[in-house]
Amino acid sequence: MRNWIHRVSAIALAALCAAGCSTVGESLGISTPTNPLLKDAKMIKDSAPVPAPVPRELAKELLPTHVIEPGDTLLVQPVELDSPVRLPPDQPVEPDGTIDLGQYGRPVVAGKTLAQVETQIREIIKAREKQAIALTVRLIGRPGSVYYVMGEVNAPGSFPITGRETVLDGIVAAGGATKRASLGNVVLSRPTAPEGCRVVYPVCLQQIVQLGDTTTNYQIQPGDRIFVPSRGMLEGLLPQRCQKPAGACARPQVSCFGSGGCAAPVGPMGWPGIAP
Repeated sequence: MRNWIHRVSAIALAALCAAGCSTVGESLGISTPTNPLLKDAKMIKDSAPVPAPVPRELAKELLPTHVIEPGDTLLVQPVELDSPVRLPPDQPVEPDGTIDLGQYGRPVVAGKTLAQVETQIREIIKAREKQAIALTVRLIGRPGSVYYVMGEVNAPGSFPITGRETVLDGIVAAGGATKRASLGNVVLSRPTAPEGCRVVYPVCLQQIVQLGDTTTNYQIQPGDRIFVPSRGMLEGLLPQRCQKPAGACARPQVSCFGSGGCAAPVGPMGWPGIAP
């Protein structure tokens, strides 16, 4: 009897593998993750302070002054519309860091701020025209200032940054997380020097979305990488309701309503809001 059971099991296993072991594994939730979280990334994430001393939703900061780089597009024009000075229209910054000012030459502007470029071009024109001309230089395109969202999202890629985005904005821009995402292990990593230390922050996406917890909804900086890993084999076997938060995402949450929480003003009809 025992030999018969072993024989039937072997035949069933062979049939499953013939049908495609990876497909069967995926259906059972035990296949190898497509986008696994690196052990080093997990280790650094788990060692990050919570809350991390960086800007986040409800505590955003202004980004540093933009330094012009190749690929940017500038608009250089006189302040006075009737100025005798005529300049070419939009100015793309070339790979060598220059812009084309026509008869006024090709000055190098990469590595400088807008204010510095205004002064530079004003001096170039003054040396030729023998009079000061009021100029304005505006940044109208900066494709190099982007952040990245990769892993288990529906539309991974790079996205332009305006200075107000948070991690939640980034994941929404990438089409949201897929059904294979490990929502408790999302990370935000920041670019660091090759020989330097690494910066990886935990992102508690479920707490951000469902509880409005801004602790890990960091403000995005140029070059940031948001990575949404796949669920692991054991994680895939457990129903979502049985998966308890761990690490930074296991912080206690306190209600703003009722005893034990902060008092919330009550608005019309008894709903929480701004008290009259």
